[in-house]
Amino acid sequence: MMANNTETTRRGGDLLVASLLAQRVDRAFCVPGESYLAVLDALYDASDAIDLVVCRQEGGAANMAEAYGKLTGRPGVCFVTRGPGATNASIGIHTAFQDSTPLVMFVGQVGRGMKDREGFQEVDLPAMFAPLAKWSAEINDPARIPEYVHRAFQTAMAGRPGPVVLSLPEDMLAQPVAADLDPGLLAAPVAGAPTIEQLERLAGLVEEAERPLMIVGGGDWRQELGAQIGGFAENFGVPVVASLRCQDYVSNHHPNYAGHLTIGAEPRLVQRVRDADLLIVLGARLGEMTTAGYTIIDPARRGAKLVHIHPDPEELGRVYQADLPINAGVVATAAGLARLQPKGTGAKRAGWVEGARADYLETLEAAPRDTEVDLARVVTEMREALPTDTIVCSGAGNYTAWVHRFWQFAQFRTQLAPTSGAMGYSVPAAIAASLTMPERRVVCFAGDGCFQMNGQELATAAQYGAKVLFIVVNNSMLGTIRMHQEREFPERVYATDLVNPDFVALAKAYGLAAERVERTEDFGPALQRALAAQGSVLIEVVTEKDAISHRTTISAMRAKAK
Repeated sequence: MMANNTETTRRGGDLLVASLLAQRVDRAFCVPGESYLAVLDALYDASDAIDLVVCRQEGGAANMAEAYGKLTGRPGVCFVTRGPGATNASIGIHTAFQDSTPLVMFVGQVGRGMKDREGFQEVDLPAMFAPLAKWSAEINDPARIPEYVHRAFQTAMAGRPGPVVLSLPEDMLAQPVAADLDPGLLAAPVAGAPTIEQLERLAGLVEEAERPLMIVGGGDWRQELGAQIGGFAENFGVPVVASLRCQDYVSNHHPNYAGHLTIGAEPRLVQRVRDADLLIVLGARLGEMTTAGYTIIDPARRGAKLVHIHPDPEELGRVYQADLPINAGVVATAAGLARLQPKGTGAKRAGWVEGARADYLETLEAAPRDTEVDLARVVTEMREALPTDTIVCSGAGNYTAWVHRFWQFAQFRTQLAPTSGAMGYSVPAAIAASLTMPERRVVCFAGDGCFQMNGQELATAAQYGAKVLFIVVNNSMLGTIRMHQEREFPERVYATDLVNPDFVALAKAYGLAAERVERTEDFGPALQRALAAQGSVLIEVVTEKDAISHRTTISAMRAKAK
């Protein structure tokens, strides 16, 4: 019997936790709040089944839940309090929405008798989260908790996955409810499948094409899909390209893998997309970043024929008008594509595939740079020293370009990075990854600005024994904004310089091993020491401001402007 219960009733908070157990929730991330004390009390009784990770700020908690959802395919679960807790956590909800990640966030709310009086920390939570989530609602009847929780998990995983937010009035959680209420059935992903006719038409379009190209992305991907898509691509002679920060969907070692449509993608890859006469888009929305502002793929239908496969029917035709739109999930589609057999040999496309692959392999080669720390060599050394199943986490900033370019992802869910472009993501994501998959190596790449947005979560890593290698790239500025500033307003530097703490001393204060690297040749030995350590380690890599990106320098940008 749970605390404060009788034999015939239990609290709403108890029923909520029972419903989470019915959804097989094994971990939740939170910042405690007085608005959901009844849930915390119920979680006390379920502590052997649900591991509750207490974070230092709600943005960190929401990002950890998002990373859990990415890694497992089941919704990450987050608990925060009303008002400031909810607003802090909204960044993780936005990331989950743009990244198509299943997530369910529960927010404590003022009591029902206090509503609409602007009570302490009161916010209209369903209204606030309506544009950020797939569904946002409030539970006012404790007897309906199983219904709402099941719908939340079902909605989070159905079609295009995404976040759901449920508001929990404080008094509702404490209200007695019948003890024999069923906590609900297990929710499961729901997605359509392509018809035989659609698959046959797709195959026909590929065989007619001379320069087909496939773009993969979106949510609800699985480990086996990479091999299935790779097999289809090899059989039909199609290069495969990853959309923004989906580099781990198909092994980068596959002979048909041709690169990554990231921010500022490789020019030859961009031109190859423009030259394609057929685009097969599986799962990706074709958003602004993947399409370079909707320029390399034309919404006005000039250029290649388009096959667009997406689990959300409302996404099809939203921006791009497909010659063959297919409303289907990526799992069923990949299985269907793997079964297709070409009628021809695909020899006419062999040169197209080989050229695309050669272009990609050339991007892995880094020309030496006259700089104290060469990030290309740093990333390459890490790639060669770490296991192929290492989980690589990054946030947002110019430093991520070195990771995107020089790390080769060999299998699914070795990359955790926000397509939303949210700074501060990598630290909490890496901690969640280590707690969720402790048997694997986890690396966190963060710029000095990115790190400081959620660096306090090092305390969470220390408290729960996460083992993460944190790489802090410190150039004492907000590099992405500085690059745009130099491009638009050369030499008029303002609001982008940073005065940073001693990152090594800061990490040591949290109980981590840490050291600073200021020369490329010192990084290898530092990496070996970090890999031999028992717990989390931070390496601060000091880079020069002039080395603004993997392609250019501030000096070169200023010279070009003159």
